[in-house]
Amino acid sequence: MKTATTAFFHDERTFWHVPGGLHALFLPVGGWVQPMAGSGMAESPDSKRRIKSLMDVSGLSARLDLLGAPMAAEEDLRRVHPASYLEKFKAASDAGGGDLGEVAPFGPGSYEIAKLSTGLAIAAMDSVLQGRHRNAFALTRPPGHHCLREHSMGFCLFNNIAVAIETMKARHKLGRVAVIDWDVHHGNGTQAIFYDRPDVLTLSLHQENCFPPGYSGAEDRGEGEGLGFNVNIPLQPGGGHNAYMYAFERMVAPVIDRFRPELIVVASGLDANGVDPLARMQLHPESFRQMMRQVNALAARHCDGRVVVVHEGGYSEACVPFCGLAVVEELSGHRTEVQDPFSEFFGLQQPSARFDAFQRELIDEMAALHSL
Repeated sequence: MKTATTAFFHDERTFWHVPGGLHALFLPVGGWVQPMAGSGMAESPDSKRRIKSLMDVSGLSARLDLLGAPMAAEEDLRRVHPASYLEKFKAASDAGGGDLGEVAPFGPGSYEIAKLSTGLAIAAMDSVLQGRHRNAFALTRPPGHHCLREHSMGFCLFNNIAVAIETMKARHKLGRVAVIDWDVHHGNGTQAIFYDRPDVLTLSLHQENCFPPGYSGAEDRGEGEGLGFNVNIPLQPGGGHNAYMYAFERMVAPVIDRFRPELIVVASGLDANGVDPLARMQLHPESFRQMMRQVNALAARHCDGRVVVVHEGGYSEACVPFCGLAVVEELSGHRTEVQDPFSEFFGLQQPSARFDAFQRELIDEMAALHSL
């Protein structure tokens, strides 16, 4: 029998992944690019570690089942990534680091840490599917949703969610899985891996042309047997709370209702917050809480509440902890006494009614592409 417990999978070692070299946000230092304090890399451990720290201090951690996980087995990694990619990554990591793709630097030991990150996602899904927990959160780092089968990208070294889904299909004969990706950057890797598959619905809400620029748009709906099972909702820069809520109402919920998943996976990037350095959207912690609330409702309707949240991006060390806390509070049903210091301020910075109407018109056009 399922318990009412939410599992939270984490490991301190994932915070020890060090992208190689000095950077300014994502640009290697050199030439005209000046060095910044510390490593300067936007994808640092601190925004993620501070989620767990706020959970600890607020008392939320004590109400969850805190768990670790083993590294992903290479057999499971090969369900998505070819052996040649694993071998190149391992050799480069052992030699001190490198970059096997586009804006995805790594340092010594990153191969093993990336395996651990994927292992957290696998363990979270396994726990929910075995009925040990109603739902689960995996605080993964490095992230995964940009990683292609043979090509790392955007700080992502393995596609954590894709590997975990394929592993669950092998272990548990899992059928229909819906991936809802609200990271501000397009979930291009997960899309590409499942693009011709009707059993995995990939849905990405993101800032249009943010990263990877020009990669994919609303017209990309899958191919072959997977046609109609890929849904992109690119939103205009500056979009805020109302745009995301309307996208959920007009597209996310109807698509999930039509698909009827056996498991919902959330790729929870928190970088659509209003002060993130790598995007230009206007969400606040309450926005993430409300999106999580809607996902819980969809899961209750279709898959006995089975939800697994896997962390992706989010680069504001100040704001991300509050966004992450809101997600875990809503996922678990446990509220803390933490007062969100951002939502009221961000609420005053929301787009005008005229801009919201423009966004709604665009969302309606995208919905029509999917006969919604």
